Amino acid sequence: MSGRLSVVVPALGEAAVIGAALRALAPLRAAGEEVIVVDGGSADGTAEAARGLADRVLVCRPPGRARQMNAGAAVARGTILWFLHADTLPAPGAAEAIRAAVAAGAGWGRFDVRLSGAHPLLRVVERAMNLRSRLTGIATGDQGIFVRRDWFEAAGGFPDIPLMEDIALSRALRRRGRPACLAGPLVTSSRRWEAHGVVRTILLMWRLRLAYFLGADPARLARRYARP
Repeated sequence: MSGRLSVVVPALGEAAVIGAALRALAPLRAAGEEVIVVDGGSADGTAEAARGLADRVLVCRPPGRARQMNAGAAVARGTILWFLHADTLPAPGAAEAIRAAVAAGAGWGRFDVRLSGAHPLLRVVERAMNLRSRLTGIATGDQGIFVRRDWFEAAGGFPDIPLMEDIALSRALRRRGRPACLAGPLVTSSRRWEAHGVVRTILLMWRLRLAYFLGADPARLARRYARP
């Protein structure tokens, strides 16, 4: 399958970083691909910072990453959807790698990720993230999930839950086929790890993911995530 690639970037309170992310996507726009930013009603000027650097800037209220990504997908004109966080920078050639994977038969996939910080433990974290994803066929939003539009629609899009929407979509897509695991890497911000402590954040993420797999309410997990 070939066709236009639509990049959907959900954002909330990202005025300080979104410009860098969108400038990294400028070559894609120049090549005719589409970049859509969906702001959750930020008070810091995120939407204003994105205008001129994206093809479309939407405001989606109330905020919610799943809701925002679904809103972007609904107006996207591409046959391949690529969901990128606002604090994530794509590797050169990422779009071409996506196209090659889809042309080879992949319905969806993700990239290996590298965390931006220099702390030695972050190297362990990123390797563990990438290995776990390759073994389980589950991707996280930091890994830049891409998916054919028809697969995305058949899966029902992102479930409207406040946390773990990426895990839930991965599960639905995995039932149709294993993901293409592309080397990349994407470079994503390690600011949360550094702000709250690397070990503490590792343990929190493990607890939240385990609780979700055991059936915990995503709304309760989101409240826990917001106050580590």
